[in-house]
Amino acid sequence: MFDYPKKVIIEEQGLRDGLQNEKIIVPPEKKLELINAVVEAGVKRVQVTSFVHPERVPQMADAEAVCRGLKPVKDVIFTGLVLNTRGIERAAAAGLKQVEVSISASDTHSRKNANASLAEAREQFVEMVKVGQRNGLTIRGGLQCVFGCRFEGRIDPGAVLDLVKEQQDLGIDEIALADSTGMANPNSIQEISAKVMELAKGMPVFLHLHDTEGKGLANALAALQVGVSHFDTAFGGMGGCPFIKGASGNISTEDFVLMLGQMGVECGIDIDKIAAISRSLEDYFAKPFSGKMHRVLTRSDIQIVRYFREGRIND
Repeated sequence: MFDYPKKVIIEEQGLRDGLQNEKIIVPPEKKLELINAVVEAGVKRVQVTSFVHPERVPQMADAEAVCRGLKPVKDVIFTGLVLNTRGIERAAAAGLKQVEVSISASDTHSRKNANASLAEAREQFVEMVKVGQRNGLTIRGGLQCVFGCRFEGRIDPGAVLDLVKEQQDLGIDEIALADSTGMANPNSIQEISAKVMELAKGMPVFLHLHDTEGKGLANALAALQVGVSHFDTAFGGMGGCPFIKGASGNISTEDFVLMLGQMGVECGIDIDKIAAISRSLEDYFAKPFSGKMHRVLTRSDIQIVRYFREGRIND
């Protein structure tokens, strides 16, 4: 038996990573409704938007409007993704208290995604962190393509650790490792995650997993086995990088929550409410999502989760 974490923290990425590829533009008032529904479901961390150029990602053109419409909720963290110092300044002006500053571990992906070499991106990262800290923001450092790149193949774990150490030395508050392409496998997840957690010395380490090759939940399970307790997910399994061909969505929030519940691991999220959000968005976009449980959940399934978690079935 593995000594799994007793509790897992989930950051819902559906509002940012999930929506960014969609051609149908979701108005800010609808996004705020979704955010409120996610919080009502028990999610304590929500990445609500990204501060990018609207021509690059039109879905995120309303970043300021969304952030200014947020209602503070006790113990709930709202975050945004930023890719440059201008994004940091926009996020701070819009009232966010936490941001994710992310660069790629792959030079080729960095050039295609951010129009900067890895060396240039590292220099820009330093400046972004400084600007964020001057604005009093909590900063989650992010690394993309940690477990593989469609252009370069395997990424050297030693190089990943160097980047983590570099970010840590700048005083970031958290670190996120992204399997942007979905190329990770349980072995690579455990190898790199364990080393990063050892290096992080108690700093929260998030895993951002994609299900491109159908290994998303297997990789999440492998991470749990080595003690990872912070994960990014997206309702319905929405998402995928618009600049990586074939990259599919994040692991589904409700699929992951169901698995955690059946394993007796607490996350505090109401699976029925999250599944309802996914079903409503399938109708909104008139297409099926890659997640599974939002379509098949029944009352009996929810009671099974309660049984494993609480030892009881009836309310």
